Amino acid sequence: MRHRTAGKKLGRSPAHRRALLRNLVTELLEREAVKTTDAKAKELKRWGDRLITLGKAGTLHARRRAAGLVQRASVVRKLFAELGPRYAARTGGYTRVVKLGTRPGDAACISLVELVDRRGAGADAAGKKKAPRRKAAAKGEQGAGTPRRRAAAG
Repeated sequence: MRHRTAGKKLGRSPAHRRALLRNLVTELLEREAVKTTDAKAKELKRWGDRLITLGKAGTLHARRRAAGLVQRASVVRKLFAELGPRYAARTGGYTRVVKLGTRPGDAACISLVELVDRRGAGADAAGKKKAPRRKAAAKGEQGAGTPRRRAAAG
């Protein structure tokens, strides 16, 4: 039984698992979106949310705790300068997991882990609407300037 045991093992030793999740959370905070398998995505969501909570705190102790997990100092600066203030009004749920389907090579389930208010993701999609598709009024209008290629009938 797994009473009071948090986190998945992911088929790795503890050191390998910690290194994997440190790399993933660093990439998540740097790029604001990471594509990975479902099990890793669910675990990454926990780590990412905790680090953004540290970024919101903004104290020296929180900065040192984040620097102990995140691989690059530039990402720690981004966490406390940009991400912490961006999520200051939000009480939790800073990341979302979107299932994408299966990977062609081994049929593993793939997910996208992204920050909720990511720059350029929701603003572009929500702000612009697709132009409605025009129905061709006349058949002669279908490509007046472009020649049609026809398969050679043998």
